Amino acid sequence: MITIGSVDIGGTKIAVGAVREDGQILKRFECPTEPEKGFHHAMRRVIVMLRDLTADGTKLTGIGVGCPGPLNPFTGVIGEVGTLPGWQGGNLVTELESGLDLPVTVENDADAAALGEARWGTEPANGSFIYITISTGIGGGMLLGGQLYRGVDGAHPEIGHQVLDNSGPQCYCGARGCWESLASGPAMVAWMRGQDPSADVTTAAEICDGARRGDPLALRCVEWEGYYVGLGLANFHIHEALARDHRAHRHYTPRSSQQNLSH
Repeated sequence: MITIGSVDIGGTKIAVGAVREDGQILKRFECPTEPEKGFHHAMRRVIVMLRDLTADGTKLTGIGVGCPGPLNPFTGVIGEVGTLPGWQGGNLVTELESGLDLPVTVENDADAAALGEARWGTEPANGSFIYITISTGIGGGMLLGGQLYRGVDGAHPEIGHQVLDNSGPQCYCGARGCWESLASGPAMVAWMRGQDPSADVTTAAEICDGARRGDPLALRCVEWEGYYVGLGLANFHIHEALARDHRAHRHYTPRSSQQNLSH
């Protein structure tokens, strides 16, 4: 059975694994991303972890990489990614193929997650759905009739940058109040510190742990997070309802028009 090396690059951590074609994860490692140390530093650590996967004789037939966008999935070149500052122009394919002597395929991380859901999840492979990722950033992968939607000219739909509150926090994309600036992991930390500058938290996981313990401020933060996650999700429901309404009207002829056409 075929086994591939998988790489998930995020703004906070990088995870690698040996994954069989049936979806079973045989082994995995991870390390902090430390994006400030640069693209090449991160790629060296990825190569080391991938080699460690094969130390017991596991044979990899190729490497699949999921990385935040903007990203060209055909060339492997990274665009200006807000959560990976300074990585612009880095070529994932060139760097990893030269270091591992294996074929490398690259995909936007949210698109890769959506394809994985279609292959091994609960959604039918020929279905239409949006897979939303909420972590250091917010992204989404869309499948329409089983086909990955890449956007116009390959411009991946950056759903994390829909504006929910134009008086909200400044986002690195240049807008204010983007979904990502309000509901990502770092947004939760920023909210906590804004409420209490002495709050000793650095991750959303720590805040959620505090909420489970009953910490009042952490509970308020989780409620705030839930509100903005829900607001962003509700927008997709509205858009789908509008699309259905539009499709219905395309096939509907008002009674008065039918009468006019008959004369």
